[in-house]
Amino acid sequence: MAPTAVTPVVLGLLALGPRSGYDIKAAVDRSTRFFWAASYGQIYPELRRLEADGLVAGEDAPNGARGRRVYELTDSGRKALEEWLLGTSVTIEYRDESLLRLFFADALPREQALALLEARQRGHEQYLDVLRAIDALPGRDPDFVDLVLRWGIDFNDWGRQWCEHQLQRLRRKKRS
Repeated sequence: MAPTAVTPVVLGLLALGPRSGYDIKAAVDRSTRFFWAASYGQIYPELRRLEADGLVAGEDAPNGARGRRVYELTDSGRKALEEWLLGTSVTIEYRDESLLRLFFADALPREQALALLEARQRGHEQYLDVLRAIDALPGRDPDFVDLVLRWGIDFNDWGRQWCEHQLQRLRRKKRS
């Protein structure tokens, strides 16, 4: 079985306990989406594929009139997750539409291009608000979940400051 982009997300979340596809998506939206997103259109087919491959086991667990299937990790799934966690490849792949827009912003009038950088700064500020609210929740996350949260806070704080510095620099450059 060749893993997909969402395989580690699904296996990792199921390692924390049984979940439905809806529960997995909700967990993604509160956690990994800040650096590794997954949509319903990816999660449900992946759950079916992982079940067919014996890495997860699903059980129907209707919730009222709605159909619901809850999945849990099998021993083979736990082994696959562990192999991925201990794997030697470390790919840092960053997909950032805001940076792509800035890359091509010379095609815009200067004030519109600067507005893109201002929007990026606001985006970092909004992410900081969300991440700091998560950090303020009662109870402590496991050490490495907290570690990734700290990375997100530091990264977005740096990004906010970087945008401010670049806005100042580009505005001075305009006056020169």
